[in-house]
Amino acid sequence: MQTRIWIAAAVATSVMALSGCAGTGPNQQLGVAGGAVGGALLGNVLGGNAASTVGGAAIGGLIGNEVGKNSDQRNNANRGYYPNNGPRY
Repeated sequence: MQTRIWIAAAVATSVMALSGCAGTGPNQQLGVAGGAVGGALLGNVLGGNAASTVGGAAIGGLIGNEVGKNSDQRNNANRGYYPNNGPRY
C-alpha cells in the first residue's frame, strides 16, 4: 500500500513538472517542481491516500507556478539584470 502511494506521488510530480516547463523561465520551472513535491508530501500526510497525494501535487504545482512566474517577471522587468533574487555566478 505504501509503495503504491509513493509511486503515485512520483508519477504525479513528474507529470506536473514536465507539463509545466514548456516556455517558462527558470524560477517558474523550479517553482512547479518544488510545489508539486511539497504538495504531494503534504497531501499524503494529511489525507493518507493516493487521491490526496495527487491533489496535493496538483495544487502545490499551481501555487509554485505562480510564485515562480512572479519571480521571473520581476527579473525580466530589469532586462536580464538580477539585482537580488537571481542566479549567483
